[in-house]
Amino acid sequence: MSLRDGRRVLVRPVSPDDKALIAWGVSQLSRESSYLRFFSTRNKLSAGELRYLTEVDHVDHEALVAVLADDPSKLVGVARFVRQTDDPEAAEVAMTIGDPFQGQGVGRELLELLMEAGRERGIRRFVAIMLAENTGAQRLFGNAGPVLEIRRDGGEVRLVFDLGTERTRPRAEIPELLAAA
Repeated sequence: MSLRDGRRVLVRPVSPDDKALIAWGVSQLSRESSYLRFFSTRNKLSAGELRYLTEVDHVDHEALVAVLADDPSKLVGVARFVRQTDDPEAAEVAMTIGDPFQGQGVGRELLELLMEAGRERGIRRFVAIMLAENTGAQRLFGNAGPVLEIRRDGGEVRLVFDLGTERTRPRAEIPELLAAA
């Protein structure tokens, strides 16, 4: 894929060898991006967190990394889903895009690839849990497919959307959906 500024990005499954890449990416997040992703500001992950984020089975826990094609040591973004144990047709989805790459279509492309991988593994719904002020994530996830549920709980929003049967493009505007929730 290409960024809107013309730089090329490679997307591939995460591997256990990506611990340093993921650690570097988290260390580069702004305070705001860190807060919106982790619900707290952090610039470092523990060894256990890095194992969890990189040693995935690619079935019930899938993760994709996007790196710059001309410098694969530079992390652009990470997207993942983890199948829910109590509902095997649903998976929680999460994503982090590095600050210099936000707003360039990376999130949308990573989400489309994750949705495709989920459908191949029998997942029918993604559950996204985000902070209420994370309007970018709400828009991204809310436009990914038919929204089945939106629930606010304090400062968090839980959004469930259908993966459909094929690659999709935006269908609805999330701010209107949230206003009705």
